[in-house]
Amino acid sequence: MGAAVDAPSARRWWAGPLDVERLALQSVGAAAEALNVYTGSPGRFTTTSALVAAAFDSFGHLRIGGRTLQGFAPLSGFRRTGDGWVRLHANYPHHEQRLLRALGATTATEVDAALRSTTSAEAEAVIQEHAGIAAAVRTRSEWLASDMGRAARTGPWIARDGGRMSGWGLQDFPAAKAAAGGKDNIGDSGGSTALPLAGIRVLDLTRVIAGPVATRLLAALRADVLRIEPPALPEITDQFVDTAFGKRSVAADLGLQSNRQRLQDLLADADVVVTGYRPAALDRFGLNPRDLAAAYPRLAVVTLDSWGGAGPWSGLRGFDSIVQAASGIAHLYGREDDGGWRPGALPVQALDHATGYGVAAAAVLLLAERRQTGTGGAAQLSLARTAEELFSLPPNTTDPAALPDPGYRSMESTYGKLRYVPPPLLMSGRTLDYPSAPPAYGSSALTWT
Repeated sequence: MGAAVDAPSARRWWAGPLDVERLALQSVGAAAEALNVYTGSPGRFTTTSALVAAAFDSFGHLRIGGRTLQGFAPLSGFRRTGDGWVRLHANYPHHEQRLLRALGATTATEVDAALRSTTSAEAEAVIQEHAGIAAAVRTRSEWLASDMGRAARTGPWIARDGGRMSGWGLQDFPAAKAAAGGKDNIGDSGGSTALPLAGIRVLDLTRVIAGPVATRLLAALRADVLRIEPPALPEITDQFVDTAFGKRSVAADLGLQSNRQRLQDLLADADVVVTGYRPAALDRFGLNPRDLAAAYPRLAVVTLDSWGGAGPWSGLRGFDSIVQAASGIAHLYGREDDGGWRPGALPVQALDHATGYGVAAAAVLLLAERRQTGTGGAAQLSLARTAEELFSLPPNTTDPAALPDPGYRSMESTYGKLRYVPPPLLMSGRTLDYPSAPPAYGSSALTWT
């Protein structure tokens, strides 16, 4: 990343065989480099180890009214099967209900009994068939030998759809200026204190972590971010608070004709659309990237999902923890304890966060391209592809040092006083902050300010 990040010697914070720190620094560095392209000011946006380490664990650092946030739900996590292990995800009530139906269970004890009577692959299949979320814990070689594992390795980290280049890899960002037109006289000067995305309108149709992390960073750069949620499936409150700084929040059923008309009005005046649902899940609302490009050619559209656009799982739901289990990460981080061997996990939700900063980088680069061409473009990322970027990095064999100081800040909100960490970027040497606290959930109108 050149000057976009600080020295690698300052960046070993987490134990484990994979270089999660380098993935974190490079993904945030990609967003910094994209902003330097957009503003035409090389070196204006940078990051540091301390900022990145804190941002990748923003949920863990956040306190709401002094309380620690709730992590995974009781049924989420690793469970033994008849021949190994499976990872379940049941944080959302509707996912928990589907999991229980798939296994014919009503309690955690019954879940464990059902899983012990089947194989990991059979449990994975039946839960997926019921639209639940699970993955067998695979070795790395098992994942690479699978059709889905082979598909996840193809293409660049940020894939372009119909653009003038195939995409951007995690290592490509020192050359990103050339990809965006190669001009150094775009936007603000290096000494400007203006936030570069002021006046940019971002329609945020994402959930969970990766997409909301991306749009949280765009909000910190003063974009007008309007996040739309389905009212029948509300976001988990603590998760929402962590990722909603600087945004506005709308709970709107897009199945209603009146709301679909308002959505068309929003799209007509939007600059960026970010979606974070399964491929084709939003097509019925006209939110397929191809349809958006045809109807609104100036839009920058960035989509993210769990498994990517190819392979047998391309239409399935998934989460960071599930991708870790399937791709070999959970097996690699496994360890022996008093009960024998059990799988492990990355020290933070690194696939989510790294993908989120890649989404932000893609959106900014598409906006920079639009300045050159007058038209927008589309880009796609996936958690599974980010996992492959992590595996492509040289292994980290040094011992971790103490975590850098997180640089806590505080802010009042409708949820109580918040202790939080700032965005992981410096602008001209100054740390950014969010313009406002997370809004009350669903408190905004379905319109631009």
